[in-house]
Amino acid sequence: MTLEEFKGKVYQLIEEYNENAEDLTDDQDLSAKMNSVINNVMNEVARIKKIDSYVAMNIEFEDGENFRMIDLKDVDKKLYQINVIRGVESQVDGTKIIFFTEGKAHIFYYKYPVQIDEETDDDYVFELDNECLEIMVYGVAGDLLKADVSANYGKLYSERYEQMLQRLDPRRAMGSLYIDGGISI
Repeated sequence: MTLEEFKGKVYQLIEEYNENAEDLTDDQDLSAKMNSVINNVMNEVARIKKIDSYVAMNIEFEDGENFRMIDLKDVDKKLYQINVIRGVESQVDGTKIIFFTEGKAHIFYYKYPVQIDEETDDDYVFELDNECLEIMVYGVAGDLLKADVSANYGKLYSERYEQMLQRLDPRRAMGSLYIDGGISI
């Protein structure tokens, strides 16, 4: 889904959509804060349904060294959390990875999404799953309308967002186990 399509969904939900308007709405206050609110809600959802990423790195020690230490940001500036490192013996300590063996490190990690600001093009494509985007629509609508005390819509959308967020399954895959040769109980 593109940023423009997402904005259209939010504006349709809150009944502020105008397909002929340059920003898809006639309400300049909503338009001015839309990208910022989307970014905030997107980062919140991305911490629950994480964005998987992977990189392979060749690990070599300096002469006379028996380990190599790198910063998490050397893997990816958007790295949020290490999932697992395979192929070499390693340990994660705080914001550092210590490699105890040389070779190819297969680093599986979670990352922050590309941040959305006022300069982000409307053709930007979200990195989150569609189920996350459908939930985000309610979070963005709730945040956009929370200052509107004349109607209670902001609160209603925020409550719906929280309900949907609680039902969001953070898993990417279901684990399975295969036992070859049977099992004796």
